[in-house]
Amino acid sequence: MPDSANFVYHFNSNSCPAEAPGWQRPWLVPDGRLLRVRSGQLGSTVCRRTPHGEWSEMESTPPTGIPAEESPPVPEQAVAVEEPVVEAAPAPPQQLSGPPVTIGVPREVVPGERRVALVPDTVKRLVAQGNRVVVESNAGTPAHLLDGAYEAAGATIVSDHASVFQQADLIVKVQKPTPDEVGLLRRGQTLIAFLQPMVNTDLVQELRDQGVTAFSMDAIPRTSRAQYMDALSSMATVAGYKAVLMAADHLAKFMPLLTTAAGNIPPAKVLVIGAGVAGLQAIATARRLGAVVEAYDTRPAVKEQVQSLGARFIEIDTGSSDTQTAAGYAREATAEELAAQQAELARRAARADAIITTAAVPGRPAPRLISAETVEQMAPGSVIVDLAAETGGNCELTQPGQIIDHNGVTIIGTLNLPSTLPIHASQMYAKNIQNLLALMIDKDGALVLNMDDDIVAGTVITHNGQVLHEGTRARMG
Repeated sequence: MPDSANFVYHFNSNSCPAEAPGWQRPWLVPDGRLLRVRSGQLGSTVCRRTPHGEWSEMESTPPTGIPAEESPPVPEQAVAVEEPVVEAAPAPPQQLSGPPVTIGVPREVVPGERRVALVPDTVKRLVAQGNRVVVESNAGTPAHLLDGAYEAAGATIVSDHASVFQQADLIVKVQKPTPDEVGLLRRGQTLIAFLQPMVNTDLVQELRDQGVTAFSMDAIPRTSRAQYMDALSSMATVAGYKAVLMAADHLAKFMPLLTTAAGNIPPAKVLVIGAGVAGLQAIATARRLGAVVEAYDTRPAVKEQVQSLGARFIEIDTGSSDTQTAAGYAREATAEELAAQQAELARRAARADAIITTAAVPGRPAPRLISAETVEQMAPGSVIVDLAAETGGNCELTQPGQIIDHNGVTIIGTLNLPSTLPIHASQMYAKNIQNLLALMIDKDGALVLNMDDDIVAGTVITHNGQVLHEGTRARMG
């Protein structure tokens, strides 16, 4: 039994090299789990053996029977075992389709959508593991991915939209299905897309009634293990970058400080509202272009991230320190908090050359942070890019889907900015899909639904005629 002094649990790695130096023999815990312990200068690492015989570092809390930090990593009741003992497997996952599962990639039909759900590189990987991939002709063309590239990767190209739905067991899309596409889905089929289930409750009801198993890419849990599937963060990265380029394009000034024969030209002043993934990418991009940047977020925890990118963090006393949800998102502000934010942001906005707004509350209308009066205080030639336009906008004057001029101030409400960079947006989204499918497709190519997996359980919206997603179920009443 190892010494009990100063052991600390670490839960950050994805795997445990069980045969590496420093690893002790396995220890079998009374509840049937098998653990390994590695001692070192930082303490010890506890790993468990999965039902597939792999070693993985534990990511949650210490297992039952193991004391808290600064206690021995192996319980007193544990016994050493010479031969590997595979832990008891959880209840068998429910099989949705027999191997090999056929994956369908239809062309996106929403106007202006240029992304595609899978790129040839992802298709090649899926085909290599035994899956058949059916791609609608020209599905990737808007993203400059031609049918020939998909065929070279092993995909089957079909000529019409309906054939993809008819041949596939699993449909992967970017946008939610249109009413016509919902009609093409059949009972027992699986769908993965951006469904926005807490907003599109009617769609959720249709999918439930049709017996479709639906996964929503905007429901991926915000955990370290799930970050490789976090499509919202991927698309927010694209949007934050493109927002600054659009601001620079419409701005009547240079972004950087310039020293010219005609004298010095001061840098543009950029205000970023919301320091999530999109906001942080906007800050980084604006700084690369040479602008002076300041940023605001209701969550004080992001201050260090803002400052690390070279921007000034705006602190506004709203009288509340509880500003985010357990999932890490900003919570909806009270009327009093919103008034305090608007007052200070109005003062900052009046001297900004460009404003990038990214503030959003999942499942709720975007908070109104820039009033019409504030816009009228801004200098002619200034620009506002409202990334929250799809949920109503952070600016009172934003018109979703349009670019308008209000007293010389350009207000950009362009929707679906990730689609304006379709090559990289598609690559990132396809990688997110690939990582999610790795949890649901076994080594034989069969699609399985393991509800013991927190990512699968958190992402599934409908299954077997039921709405399983708690937030959506609550919203539907």
